[in-house]
Amino acid sequence: MSACVPTRTSDSPHTERVHPPHSPPRAPHRRFRVAGADVSASIAVFLIALPLSLGIALATGAPLQAGLVAAAVGGLVAGRLGGSPLQVSGPAAGLTVVTADLIHRYGWRTTCAITVLAGLVQLGLGCLRVARSALAVSPAIVHGMLAGIGVTIAVAQMHIVLGGSPQSAVLDNLRSLPAQLADLHPAAVAVSALTLILLLLWPRLPGRTGRLLRKVPAALVAVTGATATAVFAGLTQPRVELPSWSSHALAGLPEGPVLGLVAAVLTVTLVCSVQSLLGAVAVDKLIAARPGLTAQVNRSDLDRELLGQGATNVVSGALGGLPVAGVAVRSAANVQAGAVSRNSTMLHGVLVVVAALLMVPVLELIPLASLAALVMAVGIQMVSLHHIRTVTRHREVPVYAITTLGVVFLGVLEGVTLGIAVAVAVSMHRLARTRITHDEKEGVHHVHVRGQLTFLAVPRLSRALHHVPHGSCVVVELDGSFMDHAAYETLQDWQRTHTAQGGSVELTGRRAATETDTGIGSGSGSGSEGVVPASSTVQPVNGTADSPLAGCRCRPWTPWRNHQCDAPPPEAPHGGPAAEHRAEPPNDPSDAEPDGRTSAVLPQVAESAVASGPARSAAASAPEPTEPSERVRQTDATGPGERTESIGAASAAAATGSGPSGRQLVRGISAFQRNTAPLVRGELARLAREGQQPSQLFLTCADSRLVTSMITSSGPGDLFVVRNVGNLVPPPGEESGDDSVAAAIEYAVDVLKVRSITVCGHSGCGAMQALFDAEPGGVQTPLKRWLRHGLPSLERMADPGRPWARLAGRAAADAVEQLCLTNVVEQLDHLRAYASVSRALRAGELELHGMFFHVGEAQAYLLSEAGEGRGEVFDHVGVADLSA
Repeated sequence: MSACVPTRTSDSPHTERVHPPHSPPRAPHRRFRVAGADVSASIAVFLIALPLSLGIALATGAPLQAGLVAAAVGGLVAGRLGGSPLQVSGPAAGLTVVTADLIHRYGWRTTCAITVLAGLVQLGLGCLRVARSALAVSPAIVHGMLAGIGVTIAVAQMHIVLGGSPQSAVLDNLRSLPAQLADLHPAAVAVSALTLILLLLWPRLPGRTGRLLRKVPAALVAVTGATATAVFAGLTQPRVELPSWSSHALAGLPEGPVLGLVAAVLTVTLVCSVQSLLGAVAVDKLIAARPGLTAQVNRSDLDRELLGQGATNVVSGALGGLPVAGVAVRSAANVQAGAVSRNSTMLHGVLVVVAALLMVPVLELIPLASLAALVMAVGIQMVSLHHIRTVTRHREVPVYAITTLGVVFLGVLEGVTLGIAVAVAVSMHRLARTRITHDEKEGVHHVHVRGQLTFLAVPRLSRALHHVPHGSCVVVELDGSFMDHAAYETLQDWQRTHTAQGGSVELTGRRAATETDTGIGSGSGSGSEGVVPASSTVQPVNGTADSPLAGCRCRPWTPWRNHQCDAPPPEAPHGGPAAEHRAEPPNDPSDAEPDGRTSAVLPQVAESAVASGPARSAAASAPEPTEPSERVRQTDATGPGERTESIGAASAAAATGSGPSGRQLVRGISAFQRNTAPLVRGELARLAREGQQPSQLFLTCADSRLVTSMITSSGPGDLFVVRNVGNLVPPPGEESGDDSVAAAIEYAVDVLKVRSITVCGHSGCGAMQALFDAEPGGVQTPLKRWLRHGLPSLERMADPGRPWARLAGRAAADAVEQLCLTNVVEQLDHLRAYASVSRALRAGELELHGMFFHVGEAQAYLLSEAGEGRGEVFDHVGVADLSA
């Protein structure tokens, strides 16, 4: 007998169950519990899913029970097995066109079999862990696919809305639409119009009562209202018909050509998988916007989500249900309703089962025209203007348009294939398209390279460089992010030849490289002293042990990333730097980046690379950092006639021993003296002579992430900045108020005569979070005493009679962001109460502006009046606005 097996003693009064001594004791049995938030969220999702499931089944031509089966299985199976706990799966509008085409070609039972096979393929892909690869598809292709599906749905459902029957193809539906318009059915049109009106107006109900009513889903209200109207008015029209479940058709053996069935399976797999995985990523973003929820819900496991979707489609197809995918509308409703676990998704599936078994008489009262109007509205919403603006901004309109048209006129798989081909062609065109120009300004030859510098552009680059006269001063501007080996060698060989003939070469632009990086540096010819291009290369860094920058591999902008420089190189026994730590200039292309790109050193300009006056024009074209991960080689290249560091060896050595923060400070100052000071010295000298004349007072938070001059593209002398915790403006005359802010306002308005005052709030404001979480009473610390000036903002947000300030195009992410927006509006009211501000406003000499900066999106919003009853709206400021 094994020693690990317990024995029974003869005097044991009864038999006891024991666990092996090397196993942990069994956990006590825990009762299944469901959070109240999950229950309420499941009800909200159920109320949305019920009408949409019936409407999508109607749009596909499948039995209406198939929509309910898919919704129930999506909730129960995907909810339990999926990798995204809060994503709700079910019949999706994105699958409508695919399913309708399959039913038309192969019949319903074969379509169910195709769904089962697609689920098996998804299971295989999930086992291969390729879910992340699906996210590599261009967003323009995904948006175009959804837009094409939306157009197809809308055109088909338009016939049912008008009282007719749709055709199988989009072109057929478009050709028959005029005849359908001439033969309207008043009852169907009336029901459809009422459904659309309720869908449109219900989310826009004003006031406090409206906020309460809006908790009921608009889709449920629209269908219920249209159904009740049709019943009480006695309108005669087609209604939902749910046959007995005993006659419900299940999956059968697939019948049809093998290649057609394989293409169908791949199409269903592609659409279901991509939509579900993108939906899981979107749900993660919604969860991240709720800090309290992030700690309770894990991020989506995409491979497990793919496995869960595969199992769901196998079960749904086998039971005679529609194909299943993650649904964005229901998932967003689930998160917004407060769900905290996958129990809400599963409970919604249970509710669908109960409704399908017990609410058949009620469901059969719903007019088909109402469901068609609901699905048509969903299809129209799939053509998103936001997506169109996004692809336009990224210059991917051809990919979006070709994909959309391909899906509409050819099919989903064909349209996506065309979109991928166009996306590849556009990428290759951008890589190969390089514009090279050569001109002369004031005796200096400028060679401007726009685009990626690859071997395809080498002939044109050589031709342009050949036209540069020998011994001349040349500025080569590289406006791209990539340079391959062939272009590198061409440029390097030409530079060496040109400087050997007495000329000088200066490389500037986004990828400007220095001599220490690539061997292509400023020439040593006699004319080099007279060339001061708009974006000059950086003076090489002194790499001796006495320099505060010795051993530093940082980019000029790395302090923004809270980057800590590497420790200085260890010293040799006699105090000199160790030989192995000396950085040698790489004169061979092998020292370039691993992908063939050369390292670059970029000049740093104070905060925003744009200064006022003469320095502004010099700094405006300063290189834009592209890839912070690139390394920088810095060497000792100080030569005769070059400027030495302003911080001496003694002070540098002292700073080096003062700790990491002291070294970082000295390095930053040294970089300013070397790189930025030459660009702004003339402008600062003028300001020193003439005094400051700022155009605006900028009042913002002390948050370290807000770089005012960078956000506003301003420089020395442009802004009079006041920063405090929470960008607060204490009301004038308040007892124990803060005179420093009041003094700054008075000085800016009465002495400096600023023409505008801007109050700038921002996302993630710690002061607003502290104000929101503060409890009354307790010890009055300096921070609490200061934050009392923000209490009017809290009261303003809580006032039901005042509409909330909001961002254009979306609601605030959470209550704290809402408080940040409200605080900007409230502080503007405080400003108007100041006598100097009020006097200047009445005289038309001053303007007040509200601004909100979203840190994570690097996006600025400006406050604009939205009209009576709509409150204040912060409008998006985009690239197009800057040219106005």
